[in-house]
Amino acid sequence: MGTLDRRSLNRATLARQLLLERSELPVVDAVEHLIGLQAQTPHTWYVGLWSRLPDLDPVAVGALLTDRRLVRIAVMRSTIHLVSARDAWNLRPLVQQVSTRGFHTNWGKRLPGVDLDAVVAAGRVLVDEQPRSFTELGKELGRQWPGEDEAALAQTIRTFLALVQVPPRGVWGRSGQAKHTTTESWLGSPPAEPLPLSRMLLRYLAAFGPASVKDMQTWSGLTRLGEVIEPLRGELPTFRDEHGVELFDLPDAVRPEPDAPAPPRLLYDFDNLLLSHADRTRVATPEAVATLRADPHGPIPRFFLIDGFTAGTWTHTEVKGAATLTLHPFGRLSTSDTAALEQEAAGLLSFLSPRAVTAAVTFG
Repeated sequence: MGTLDRRSLNRATLARQLLLERSELPVVDAVEHLIGLQAQTPHTWYVGLWSRLPDLDPVAVGALLTDRRLVRIAVMRSTIHLVSARDAWNLRPLVQQVSTRGFHTNWGKRLPGVDLDAVVAAGRVLVDEQPRSFTELGKELGRQWPGEDEAALAQTIRTFLALVQVPPRGVWGRSGQAKHTTTESWLGSPPAEPLPLSRMLLRYLAAFGPASVKDMQTWSGLTRLGEVIEPLRGELPTFRDEHGVELFDLPDAVRPEPDAPAPPRLLYDFDNLLLSHADRTRVATPEAVATLRADPHGPIPRFFLIDGFTAGTWTHTEVKGAATLTLHPFGRLSTSDTAALEQEAAGLLSFLSPRAVTAAVTFG
């Protein structure tokens, strides 16, 4: 059992996250490889795809939502992710217990004595009839359960039914209220063969490994995954990190050299690169952690990477045709890093503000 230092883990994770080199995978294939992108915001996740795929056409990506090849649905950690239609079916049953557990410790306490099965059945009829917002859903259910907490009634449906957030919400260049319908209504029949939980964990290693059991649990929100991975031990190479934590990996997975070049990359606010490990130090620097802790209830910062690690944040504004992408480094950057970062940022600025009259990358 060998040891993988921080830089080795960094390079392996970047390579599998398609951030060491941009991938030529088609969009749907890339989303499946990544096991989705966290996407509770309507559009910031497009930056996540732009940073991983060359020449990304956001209009074409938006069309994949309207064509129902991609969907936005609550899966890992009970948060909205952009996933393929196939993974909407595959993943939601495997992580359902995460939503259920959260409901019973929160919204469920507001509905004592209410027949939740009856609420779910009534909610299914409503969202299959037409996509509805949670406010609309709560009001309709409130007519059937007068006096009960309408928000809690709506959250009952969100918890116990797999709800797709339908377009135009999330489509590039468009906006719309968050409205929901069931996967059955939106996607038709489920796949004949469900995805085993063990297979989901192997896919996690392909996208995020090498990783510990705690990493897998952080990413998914599930518990007791050691019981799932243990029978696979004979098939998986194992390592230790610098702290002695056991890491699992796939036999044929790429593990670049720790000094492999890592070009600058700009991440979006909910990038899974920073959310999918119990120990985030393979990418996150102490300055990034301090930035997140400084305002835990404020906007999530968007980080950029230098040499594979978080080296600052970035912001984007566009006012009256003047677009600006401002880089906020945590410390002094070398001349070569500055030039490479400016080039990457200029590309992202063109992507975000293609019709701007003026566009500038600045440092703040």
